[in-house]
Amino acid sequence: MFKKILGNVKGSKGSKEDSALDEKIAKMNLSEMKLYIQDRVKDFPVSEEGVESILRKLTTEDTNGNLYLKIDDMDVKKKKAFDLILLIAKSKKITISSIELIGKFIEVYDDIITAYDKSFKDIYSSRFNDATSVALASIEVRTALETKMHTLAE
Repeated sequence: MFKKILGNVKGSKGSKEDSALDEKIAKMNLSEMKLYIQDRVKDFPVSEEGVESILRKLTTEDTNGNLYLKIDDMDVKKKKAFDLILLIAKSKKITISSIELIGKFIEVYDDIITAYDKSFKDIYSSRFNDATSVALASIEVRTALETKMHTLAE
C-alpha cells in the first residue's frame, strides 16, 4: 500500500522498464528533464521512478568522478537545475526517497547554491527548505488519504 509513497525499496531489483527509463533520463538535458517532470513528453509519462532517476543523475558522480553541476558552470545551467529541483518538490509523483535525494542535492551543491544566492541576491537555499517542507506535507496528506481509503475498503 505504501510502496508509492515510500519509493523503491533499497536493494530491490529493477525491471527492464526501470533500466530503459534510466537510459532515457541519462540522455536528457535540464530542459528535457523539466518537460518530463511537467508531463509534457509524449509517450513517456512521469513516474516516481523517473523522478528518482533524475535526482540520482543530478546528485551522483559520473565515471570520471564529476558531478552534474560544477562551480564554474554557466549561471543559466545552475538556475535551470535549481528550478528543476523546486519543480520536482511540487510534483505529485514525489516519494520519501525523492525527498531524501533532494536533501542530498542541497548537501552536495551547498557551496554552489550559496555562491549563486550571494551573486544574484536570490534565495534558493530557503526556497529549497520550504519546498521540502511542502513536499513532506503533501506526502502526509496522501498517506492519511490512502490509510483512510484502505480502512474503508476493509
